[in-house]
Amino acid sequence: MGIPVMILGESGSGKTTSLRNFTPDKLGVIGVVGKPLPFRSKLSVYYLDKSAREKKINRYDLLKNCLIASKVPSIAIDDSQYLLAFDSFDMAKIKGYEKFTNMAVSFKELIDFVINDLPENKIVYFLHHLETADDGHYKVKTIGKMLDSQLTVEGMFTIVLMCTADKQSHKFITQNDGTSTAKSPIDMLPLEMDNDLKAVDDAIRNYYEIK
Repeated sequence: MGIPVMILGESGSGKTTSLRNFTPDKLGVIGVVGKPLPFRSKLSVYYLDKSAREKKINRYDLLKNCLIASKVPSIAIDDSQYLLAFDSFDMAKIKGYEKFTNMAVSFKELIDFVINDLPENKIVYFLHHLETADDGHYKVKTIGKMLDSQLTVEGMFTIVLMCTADKQSHKFITQNDGTSTAKSPIDMLPLEMDNDLKAVDDAIRNYYEIK
């Protein structure tokens, strides 16, 4: 059973930069869009959308193939919200609500795949944009209402970290402070910490005794 982890934040809040302390033997990066990493690193990025178009294969199918084939213990799906956005643009001319159902089902099935079909030592990080809910809380950015009203995406994750930034630093918020859906197991992480996803990865593996 794999472990999905949600990393939420606005653009520029430090989601991708949090990968900076990983080495290539510890992390693979799948970029849904074709943008380079915002820091110097030996990490390589597999550009999902470009590869899917070249191979004429569904993005989700290709992504699952990549997750299965990966030999490294952790994977980061950078800009995972674009899986929904690109599907929305692909089906923009299709009328009716069925397309929104298909988009929601595909994203849920990806999370299910991580949980049920990957080995127990595999951690998959969803680096995802956020949005403001009707009640003012920050939450996972989605398209359509099905993922929110019938599922609640964060409910499928034990660990949801919120990225914050000011002029001095970038940080992770690890528990809900009343404004977000951030959460993590008791005593796994401090309430606030540097946006170092490698440190988070080490803490998760230590907490669950994952080799």
